[in-house]
Amino acid sequence: MTDSASRLREMHPSAIESAFALFLRVVAGYCLLFGILYWVRLIGLYDGPLWRFDLMPIHWQVAAVTLSVFFPFAAIGLWMLSSWGPVIWFICAATEVVMYAGFPELFGNRPLIVVSHVAVALIYAAFRIVLHLKRRRAAH
Repeated sequence: MTDSASRLREMHPSAIESAFALFLRVVAGYCLLFGILYWVRLIGLYDGPLWRFDLMPIHWQVAAVTLSVFFPFAAIGLWMLSSWGPVIWFICAATEVVMYAGFPELFGNRPLIVVSHVAVALIYAAFRIVLHLKRRRAAH
């Protein structure tokens, strides 16, 4: 293979790299949605119980403020395929897993959110492993 042909091949992402980018952008969409939902909770647009910042207990105030900032920030990083995007997402996911699995008496029991975060983490890890093995094979 000529040098220009190998450079051209390196510039185009493989199918797994394209799938990984699509996966990160789908997760970014969900992060943006979760961030908006936390903002709705903070500003009191929803008429549910404890859905206004001034009516929330302190543990909900801390969690809602933190996640309302971090989820959109994670969405931006994931959408741009930045290396810090998954790190911020992990902080958000770990926070919600601790909230809903560790303290269900304070935050409620939301097993679907916990399972979805674990599933996204496992899919992310699988993508990273496959991409690492692909790059390792290509180097040899």
